[in-house]
Amino acid sequence: MRAVQVTEFGGPEVLNLVDLPDPVPGPGQQLVEVDRIGINYADTHQAENSYLAPSKLPLVPGGEVVGRAADGKRVVALLNGGGGYAERAVADEVTSFGVPDGVDDLTALSFIVQGTTASLLLRKSAHLEPGESVVVHAAAGGVGSIAVQLAKAWGASRVIATASSDEKRALALELGADVAIDSRAENMTDALREANGGKRVDIVLDMTGGTVTDQSIAALAPFGRLAFYGMASRENPKPIEARNLLGHSTTVSGMWLPHAFKLPGNVFGRTLDELFELALAGRIRAVAGGEYALSDARAAHEALRSRGTMGKLLLDPAK
Repeated sequence: MRAVQVTEFGGPEVLNLVDLPDPVPGPGQQLVEVDRIGINYADTHQAENSYLAPSKLPLVPGGEVVGRAADGKRVVALLNGGGGYAERAVADEVTSFGVPDGVDDLTALSFIVQGTTASLLLRKSAHLEPGESVVVHAAAGGVGSIAVQLAKAWGASRVIATASSDEKRALALELGADVAIDSRAENMTDALREANGGKRVDIVLDMTGGTVTDQSIAALAPFGRLAFYGMASRENPKPIEARNLLGHSTTVSGMWLPHAFKLPGNVFGRTLDELFELALAGRIRAVAGGEYALSDARAAHEALRSRGTMGKLLLDPAK
């Protein structure tokens, strides 16, 4: 089969299209004939071995696919340790989910990671309550574009989007944000408060890191919450001193999606089902960010790392 393989860690240049033997499923696994592959920012970290879970060489990156199982059932699946950038992939049955009729490949792949991340950030990490203000950084991205829609659907009084271009800010407003500001603002604290009518904000969803995180924390209202789920800038925020959290009763949390599978009651599966239902009802939608040939995986990673993309990026294994 055709696959993208990494034999040395690095940037997009280490992604090489090769021929590999078909993977063989073990107990509790199934082989998926892949129709589309989802690209995540985490894939860029996996290729350079800077992800939370260490990578081992050689590797086929990619953690999500949609396609057909051996019984013909259409599934979207999370992959344990990668293997997604290929024509066929092995998925654990417990992380494979049926895709309802009416849900296309783009939507299935947008929701399996980005959608569930947005939902769990708002509900379990930030504990959104109706009437609260929500800041969504990188609001035109995969997680951000869904988080904007969910925050509005779940009663946020004001959704403040940040994005780096006029086109991205226009998309955020189209998706339901009340105001969209430049993510490159010199002082994000002042920009967020101004966007919220001069008041501090209740919730911030942040995957940027660096000074954006520092200044977002400073913009939080009493009992405000910042939910941190990534570091696209690859810059650490300043260390947080516990005593400083007392000043505004601030909560700062982190969220890594794999931990959702440790929760009782099939939280992940129920979250994904709810997202599919919202999409079928027309209340939220996936945003297409571009489809690349499998042979163009390097270009896809370059586009993602440039932070110039919007919505969900896909790979087509047939090309």
